[in-house]
Amino acid sequence: MRKLENSELDRKSVQDFKQAQKTPLILVLDDIRSLHNIGSVFRTADAFLIEKIYLCGITATPPNKEIHKTALGATETVDWQHDKDVLSVIANLQAEQVAVYAIEQVENATFLNDFAPEPGKKYALVFGNEVFGVNQKAVAACNGSIEIPQLGSKHSLNISVSAGIVVWDLFQKMAR
Repeated sequence: MRKLENSELDRKSVQDFKQAQKTPLILVLDDIRSLHNIGSVFRTADAFLIEKIYLCGITATPPNKEIHKTALGATETVDWQHDKDVLSVIANLQAEQVAVYAIEQVENATFLNDFAPEPGKKYALVFGNEVFGVNQKAVAACNGSIEIPQLGSKHSLNISVSAGIVVWDLFQKMAR
């Protein structure tokens, strides 16, 4: 077994990424405090050809040196937009027939392993603050909620880890 060289990875150029067919997923980051978490989500979005990221509330925006440390250029490939109000983003996405789901532990949430995306439908996933999660008004505005099943004592994952888990799961389900 031999580790592949970067030149063997068939990486897309920025232009190729922009022109590639995207996974019908949009990520909404609301009030994310950690610049490293933001950058990490950008890298995950790049890896799975995510359509767009909305940065809401206090979530910092590129260009930013700390975001760049973990994004490693993904802020140049992934389309993003800043909007102060997560509720207006949710409403606008729903008006465009996008199904919006909070990634949160709430009553009647669907466990991620049980969530079955509808073929041909576009989804937006709302991720919230590292301490407080997705705010209640945003949860109430969403079409539903998806919960990552957890068995330990904390029942809490870092937002960038949560994004990676959920994006990978939905990516593979949508690719079928």
